[in-house]
Amino acid sequence: MYDDDDYSGSATTVLPGSSSSTGFDDDDDSFGSAFDEPARKTHTWHGGLDFGLLVLRLVLGGLFVVHGLDKLFGWFTDLGMDNTQRMLEGFGFTEPTILAWVLAVSETAGGVLLVLGLFTPAGAAAVLGVMANVIVVKGDWNTFLGGVELEMMYAAAAFTLLFTGPGRVAIDRNTHWCRKTPIYGFVFLVLTAGACVVTLLVFR
Repeated sequence: MYDDDDYSGSATTVLPGSSSSTGFDDDDDSFGSAFDEPARKTHTWHGGLDFGLLVLRLVLGGLFVVHGLDKLFGWFTDLGMDNTQRMLEGFGFTEPTILAWVLAVSETAGGVLLVLGLFTPAGAAAVLGVMANVIVVKGDWNTFLGGVELEMMYAAAAFTLLFTGPGRVAIDRNTHWCRKTPIYGFVFLVLTAGACVVTLLVFR
């Protein structure tokens, strides 16, 4: 995925029946060098992309680690598992105890994986799944954008990482799922959509 040798600035292959001629006689110098243009180079992967993806992973993953730990242990806002269960009950879920653990572990584990750039499709899918459920149950569509703009941004960031991969500053760098990011991204997107549907239809 990141092999710069896969990108080339060489001229495009001429199709059968077409001509590479510019329409001007190369031996005619009357036009000077006005028509001499350098070959266009294709876009290549560069360090700025790696840095941007690293920042995105650290911020998104770090935020979800904090939220997950707060649900598990109440370290930051005294939320804890009991309050998480009551919150899920308020949203109409029928198995708040089970779902509270699923939610807390998904946020914590997903965040850690994103920070490390390890099993990135799974980490991004976990975050995306949590946010998709939150948007559905929390959104008030009688208000502007449902009042869930922040959740939409979280979901968009996770979706982005699902299809871009973690960049080269990651443990996943040389893995198969990193080299074939779009394929794995699509697979985990389908799995996430299925999990969201089951959660909303079966447990609510």
